[in-house]
Amino acid sequence: MTAPPTPPNPPAPPESSPAPAPSDSLSDSGEARRPQRPRITELRLSAFAGHRGVRVPFGACTLLAGGSGCGKTTALRAYEALARLGGGAALREVFPDPLACVPDGARPDAQRRRGFRIGCTADGPEGPVRLDLAVQAEPGLRIVGERLTADGVTLLETALRDPGRRSVQAAWHTAGSAPVTRAPLPDDLLGTALLPLRVAGKTDGQRRVLAAAEQMVVALRSVFACDPHPDRMRVPVPTGSGRLLGGCDNLADVLWRTRVECARRHQLLITAVRAGCPGPVHDVLAEQLGDGTVRGVLDRGDGTRTDFARLGDGELRHLALTLVLLTGPGVLDLDAPGEVPPAMRTLTVLTDGLERALDPRQRTELLRLAARMCARGHIRLVGTVSDAAWAGEAPGVTVVHLNP
Repeated sequence: MTAPPTPPNPPAPPESSPAPAPSDSLSDSGEARRPQRPRITELRLSAFAGHRGVRVPFGACTLLAGGSGCGKTTALRAYEALARLGGGAALREVFPDPLACVPDGARPDAQRRRGFRIGCTADGPEGPVRLDLAVQAEPGLRIVGERLTADGVTLLETALRDPGRRSVQAAWHTAGSAPVTRAPLPDDLLGTALLPLRVAGKTDGQRRVLAAAEQMVVALRSVFACDPHPDRMRVPVPTGSGRLLGGCDNLADVLWRTRVECARRHQLLITAVRAGCPGPVHDVLAEQLGDGTVRGVLDRGDGTRTDFARLGDGELRHLALTLVLLTGPGVLDLDAPGEVPPAMRTLTVLTDGLERALDPRQRTELLRLAARMCARGHIRLVGTVSDAAWAGEAPGVTVVHLNP
């Protein structure tokens, strides 16, 4: 999986039973059809923190495995960074400490510049589309090179021409009277995400650029980074937040909503929670308190209720991650592309330390649920684990071992 090391000073980037996922379906001719839901199928860490020349492939349900220091969390952080850039976030918001992303041992060049390179591939109706990004971390944080390619054709390419200007020179595929269109773009935003606002779509070439850019942006924006914090889930919370936060702090309030909105999904949640919590579980619900807040409780079915404050870390993390896997963008706190029909979206859940605080039964049941939900095609999971020996034989699970 790991290629030879790349130079430390990066230049511009180089060129019931679940239904089968759309990518597994066949056309009338018997050939596999292109997936209709855009999704990220590969992460490239060309020169990022401790990684050099690393390619991380993703299946529907993927575990990044390895001991402490192998870079599992770093890889997940790079994925989330690309997702935020695809959503329109500025570079400084995404990389508040950019020097931490510079490859280990990288030396500044003659102009005292250092940086890092990351990229990804999004598959979908347009086929595989590659995005490669070169970021300068010092002396100033900026995007110095971006390339969007498909089928060997460069659809967008940017380069820093004048270090004194806060812009890069961009050229995108036109295939009309002029082969490319050139214009400046900001050096702190992802150019691919800006293309729908800049490209007219009058020629076949322009329409191809738009389709590829939109596929990449949709795949990146449909990401929910989740790291449940049990200590916060034990405390009563105000009502009205509506969407589940990444730390699952407001789990009780979201349960108040989901229990009413979808009875079938709530029954699936109860069934899954029974597998992760000892003792009988008749219901999982939010209980309103006199001060206007709500707390989460387990209804034991015999007239007693167990407050979330009395549950262990493993029980709460299992419950929270189960709820995430059984819900969707309308329940989770993410900025899903509203212009894209829900049937064309794939939600990707990122979670660091998937097995943290879980006992063997909890982690096995959680992974089994994840694989089952991911097989349906509308959700994907990328999680990190220290040791995947317990998960290596699970059907539908891709294990990627990262080496330090």
